[in-house]
Amino acid sequence: MNGKKKVFAFSLLICVLGLSLLTVSSGMCAEAEYKWSFAQPWTRPLTDAAFTKFCERVKEYSGGRIEVQFFPSGQLGSHDENFHAMQEGSLEIGVFSPYPTLVPGGCVPNMTWIIVSWDEMRMAYGQPDGILYRVMKDAFADTEGHLLFTCSQGAYGLGNNKRPIRTTDDFTNMKLRVSASPGGVKTLANMGKGKGLMLETVPWGELYNALSRGVVDGCWTMWASLVEERHCEVLKHFSDLNFIWDTTYVVMNKELWDDLPEDLKEAVTKASLETEAELLAIQEKAESAFIEKLKERKDFTITWLTPEERDALRAASDMGPMWRELCGEWLEKRYPGMDMVNVIPAELEKIHKKVLAGGAKR
Repeated sequence: MNGKKKVFAFSLLICVLGLSLLTVSSGMCAEAEYKWSFAQPWTRPLTDAAFTKFCERVKEYSGGRIEVQFFPSGQLGSHDENFHAMQEGSLEIGVFSPYPTLVPGGCVPNMTWIIVSWDEMRMAYGQPDGILYRVMKDAFADTEGHLLFTCSQGAYGLGNNKRPIRTTDDFTNMKLRVSASPGGVKTLANMGKGKGLMLETVPWGELYNALSRGVVDGCWTMWASLVEERHCEVLKHFSDLNFIWDTTYVVMNKELWDDLPEDLKEAVTKASLETEAELLAIQEKAESAFIEKLKERKDFTITWLTPEERDALRAASDMGPMWRELCGEWLEKRYPGMDMVNVIPAELEKIHKKVLAGGAKR
């Protein structure tokens, strides 16, 4: 081969390589087929980091075909505004509380004593067979949503300035703050029945001042609120009843989900399951850190209930009639003839006993 032919062949090789690199580069920079927004109505740095990772996972597992942009701290509006936007499809994904005014089936996770430990949380919400996962998937489907995964801040106990609470007698002549949550209010009323217990509705934002001024003796609160919202400064005692469990839900528009190709559904589901597991680990670790901080306070006592003490308070709550009163209508409409008003509590009781038998985490 003479010199000119060598130069020509070399130039041709360079052109081919250049075109190949250009093709690869163009593929890497190609526009995503789906561009979604994910709205978080609250300011919660701990969970926001995991939600950001979820967006990255979706992009990775979908091979770049789906891009999700996360908007924290109410950037896309209030909780209810985001929910309605998700329903109509102008917002693809959001994180929501199951307010029954928006999600009629939200009456179920708003019941008390449904979960009292992280282990129970994992079992009740485990995909695809957990009893609460199945029910809430249906509940959101009824409101044009598809449940991707759950996230939790943990359990509510009772804080007060009179005495540790272990038994129903400890509610004697106490005034506790409550919200408009029917299940929580009825539960406290039943546990303190005949003991002179008074319940006072106070907005959450005014709770610190109400406690500091003695307007109420105590309230239901949780480890994060004791530290981050400084409830420990105006409370002397905290008992870990774990009778209310805080759970929110990451949900996307159902029509959008239904129209996705199966491979992309698998990608989003994989990202969802990994993020859900990560969130549980993050929240458990954070709870342990909050507890250690509270232990350092000399003016604050933590009362750890035994499983027997907690179960006695659960029995005093008389939840059976409440299930029918608060959830019966929706359950019968959603699951006609299936007696879910009794099936769900029975399934949750099985989980509770199984976890206790295996040595439950708090």
